[in-house]
Amino acid sequence: MSKSKTVGIIGASGYGGVQLVRLLLEHPEVDIVYLGGDSSAGKQYGSIYPHLAHCVDLNIEKIDVDEVSNRCDAVFLGLPNGLACDLTPTLVKKGCKVLDLSADYRFSNLDTYTAWYKKEREDYETASAAIYGLPELYREQIKQAQLIGCPGCYPTASLLALAPLLKQGLIDPSTAIIDAKSGTSGGGRQGKTNMLLAEADNSLGAYGVASHRHTPEIEQICSALARQEVTVQFTPHLIPMVRGILSTVYATLRDPGLVREDLITIYNAFYRSSPFVKVLSNGIYPQTKWACGTNLAYIGIQVDPRTGRVIVMSAIDNLIKGQAGQAVQCLNLMMGWNEDLGLPKLAFYP
Repeated sequence: MSKSKTVGIIGASGYGGVQLVRLLLEHPEVDIVYLGGDSSAGKQYGSIYPHLAHCVDLNIEKIDVDEVSNRCDAVFLGLPNGLACDLTPTLVKKGCKVLDLSADYRFSNLDTYTAWYKKEREDYETASAAIYGLPELYREQIKQAQLIGCPGCYPTASLLALAPLLKQGLIDPSTAIIDAKSGTSGGGRQGKTNMLLAEADNSLGAYGVASHRHTPEIEQICSALARQEVTVQFTPHLIPMVRGILSTVYATLRDPGLVREDLITIYNAFYRSSPFVKVLSNGIYPQTKWACGTNLAYIGIQVDPRTGRVIVMSAIDNLIKGQAGQAVQCLNLMMGWNEDLGLPKLAFYP
């Protein structure tokens, strides 16, 4: 007996795609009916990911928007930046709900997108209807949306740490500094020299310093929260583990009299309706292992009275809350289901 909603995944062979397959296989309200990708077209999905061969009896199909829209109530796009915007206008016009995991629909100003991603755009009408897919900030808008621009993994971790501070006007926004570290799966499945075990193991280094493409995405949402233009300093690092992000945010408090307990109260109130955000108390700080394989975000807070700064640490699984899990969370809202339906909250530990 078919489940209530049919879904497709375009770009199913990447790391984001395989997380989606795994999550949606266990989702009680959906049925995966289409896996698409031109480079892997014709291959059995189980030949790409043999560990799923016993439960996924589907071939990768050539991308065909007419076929997708005929068979799917909703479609996830796990394509490289600059490709989703060529498919999405037709999918939207044909009535599909679209959840794009690339950067193509994260920006309210397409000129900003073009400046950072080097692709000219003509789909202004479609892009203007897209909602930024961070449920903790845009839950009600997501419920009404047909097109979601799912956030990047670094922005997800960093914005969850910053949002209460900016929304409540607790910090000087110009002082915000984000120091973030990600596991190697954030670089995707394609072979890259810097991701080889011999290159990445036993090493820690920054990349994209002062130029990472997630910077304008973070700044856009920070500016909306603070109701003024915000510029942040963002430095990402590659750390020798497979999955997880730890984002540490520093900013100067406007009221130096605030203490950690005050901020914990504020964060708990801000995220009181957010089932996946866990604010830690008693001087406990998050570790990426706690979030591994889950859709959770763990947040730890400290205040340094000596410098007048707040330090907020946010840990997520970059492939789940930072990508596929968050997209499913958005789908749940779009379909009117419980926000946490089919999404894991317990890590395997250690």
